[in-house]
Amino acid sequence: MKQISSTANSRIKEIIKLQSSRERRKASQIIIEGSREIELALKANFNIFEIYYCPDLYQGVLPETTAEFIEVSQTVFTKIAYKENPEGILAIAEPKFLKLTDIKTTKNPLIIILENVEKPGNLGAILRTAYAAKIDAVIINDPQTDIYNPNVIRASMGHIFTVSTVIANTKETIAWLKDNDIKAYATAITAQKNYTEINYKKGAAIVMGTENSGLSKEWLAKADEQIIIPMQVGMDSLNVSVSTAIVIYEALRQKNFPNN
Repeated sequence: MKQISSTANSRIKEIIKLQSSRERRKASQIIIEGSREIELALKANFNIFEIYYCPDLYQGVLPETTAEFIEVSQTVFTKIAYKENPEGILAIAEPKFLKLTDIKTTKNPLIIILENVEKPGNLGAILRTAYAAKIDAVIINDPQTDIYNPNVIRASMGHIFTVSTVIANTKETIAWLKDNDIKAYATAITAQKNYTEINYKKGAAIVMGTENSGLSKEWLAKADEQIIIPMQVGMDSLNVSVSTAIVIYEALRQKNFPNN
């Protein structure tokens, strides 16, 4: 087993570069930090090339995989880790980018659509909710953040690997919804219909925009209905991950929580 104790090592320098989204795209590689996250990626059949671990930090059992294992010193691991209190294990893997045609829907699917999602923490939190609620897929239109940003992986607790997550443009997404008989419900502060007044029992997609500017004119025009989460005067938006969870769990309530 290879051991590395110097931060000047060429492999370590390459890992540090992967902290940049530009370098991740260029190398077609991502960083997965944490044993739970690595395990979920392996279960989802992600191709993991290398696993770096520090015996002084990592107390768990190493995963069963054909990936190369490299032991590193605590100084080295602290340098390559993204978390403030690193667990001591990190993997380098190949990303997956799904298409709309890869989505496998259930009989009356529930979909999350995010437009111009900006903050990795928000995207991660939404993916965590999507897993908890057994959402069929998360579709991202015009993303402003890398879906494999380490903060997305961390905030999702690794469920970026378990939830079908697709990047597509708005036109493609609308066409796919129509082809699959799924109605789109767009959240908007100008909407008149309360989100609880919608029947989500059949195929439904919850469309969420950014906290600052909301949804595009195209989505507001093409959606089957516009819906609003009521708030008292002086407040015109909630955190997008909170808003998504509120509407999703209303939909699940109507469906009698079929995921249980």
